Amino acid sequence: MSAQVVLGVDIGTTSTKVVAYDTEGRPGATHSAGYPLKEPRPGRAEQDPEQILAAVLECLRAVTDAVDGPVAGLSFSSAMHTLIGLDADSRPLTPSLSWADSRSGEQAERLRASAGGLALHRRTGTPVHPMAPLPKLIWFREQQPEVFSKAATWLGIKDYVVLRMCEALVTDHSLASGTGLMDIHRLDWDPEALRLAGITAEQLPELLPTTHVLPGLSRATAETTGLPAGTPVVLGAGDGPLANLGLGAVDPGVAACSIGTSGALRVMVEKPAVDPLGGVFCYALTENHWAVGGAINNGGIVLDWAGTSLAPDLGDGAAEGLLALAGSVPAGCGGLIMLPYLLSERAPHWSSLPRGAYIGLTREHRREHLVRAAIEGVCQQLALVLHSMRSAGNEVRQLRATGGFARSPLWRQMLADTLGMDISFPEGHEGSSFGAALLGMQALGLVPSIDVAADMVRISDTVRPDASASATYAALRPVFAELYNALMPTYRSLRRLAPSLPLEGS
Repeated sequence: MSAQVVLGVDIGTTSTKVVAYDTEGRPGATHSAGYPLKEPRPGRAEQDPEQILAAVLECLRAVTDAVDGPVAGLSFSSAMHTLIGLDADSRPLTPSLSWADSRSGEQAERLRASAGGLALHRRTGTPVHPMAPLPKLIWFREQQPEVFSKAATWLGIKDYVVLRMCEALVTDHSLASGTGLMDIHRLDWDPEALRLAGITAEQLPELLPTTHVLPGLSRATAETTGLPAGTPVVLGAGDGPLANLGLGAVDPGVAACSIGTSGALRVMVEKPAVDPLGGVFCYALTENHWAVGGAINNGGIVLDWAGTSLAPDLGDGAAEGLLALAGSVPAGCGGLIMLPYLLSERAPHWSSLPRGAYIGLTREHRREHLVRAAIEGVCQQLALVLHSMRSAGNEVRQLRATGGFARSPLWRQMLADTLGMDISFPEGHEGSSFGAALLGMQALGLVPSIDVAADMVRISDTVRPDASASATYAALRPVFAELYNALMPTYRSLRRLAPSLPLEGS
């Protein structure tokens, strides 16, 4: 690749990937580096900010060494909803809390049940849920007041990386729209949210557009990465909105679905749009591109659980063997339903209380039924998200999908059947990293608009729903949906009892 390139830097939950793209959207050199997600106690999901920074620098160095042509700049994608507290010298006081950290479940439930909970969601675009920094801040204030009082700054993981690489304390409108602290209608920190959190605007980074171009890398970072000092750095955005961009799902009515460890469904709209029922989020990408949709906690993790718990005998080939088992059972599993809430759940209910459950189990059911019901449960949960998106007034007429599940023909077909829509699978792009590079190209004047994404992304396959299976899933969906409310009293009881019910013996 000898043409001018932009580096898409995707800071993910468990790894960072950097990919070089030319202005035609062709990928070139790539490198990834992983880091652990630590769970020292139930409900906690923490990372070391320095390990993530080191991974970013490693990836930049490797890709810079491998590209032939000049690097026009780099642009960031980042996991959303992270939170780090810094002291007065900008040193981390806390780990980086990921979206999966649910320690603030009690604070979120309390805030969500209050008179202002839904109003807060409508102003900030972020559901009141322990994934978000707002409830996490309340947790720190209540549970770790010594740390809370010492924190001079609160920011996300990408903000920390940018601070260290560019010596600028800034954040973008996209990641800020996932904090529960920014008014998406005014693009400014929300006074009521700050009051609830117990912090001031001065403790947060400066808010800037996602296309803002920073002066460049610090000299030390340039030496570490091999990039020239002053290489332009585009602030970038959250990985969710950028995944839509990377899939070419930027036009109104064209939605993007991804299933990895978790899952999500999003559609772009031209201005902030808030669901009056509180079922979906609204996150910024650019001034004229906003992502409306919902994320689910339980995607591929459900299949991983099924392999460990239901089919340990399958060993290293568990995923392939599990899908073969699921494929031997007809749609609907003979009336067996699984609520796949192994990690509680986000959209469209946004509660940390739910737990997984099998409903309708009979003596005739075998493990193949349990495996298929688990996958069907993930698809049905995404169908509830799709319903919430449409109920909020958003048109969804096309669907593009990506993620680890896309390698399985069975799972592709099951999702199309459950959603009742054709699903197109794009060819070859890395989703969020490509989205970050495209955003960078627009910011640097290399492409006229990010809307060119729709023409750059080629479709490799389209899966159409089977009418009979779709009818089965549509008939089961109301039953699936009503189980959440029916079991909520049980979930509350289990939350109270859980501390006295250890998983392992002494």
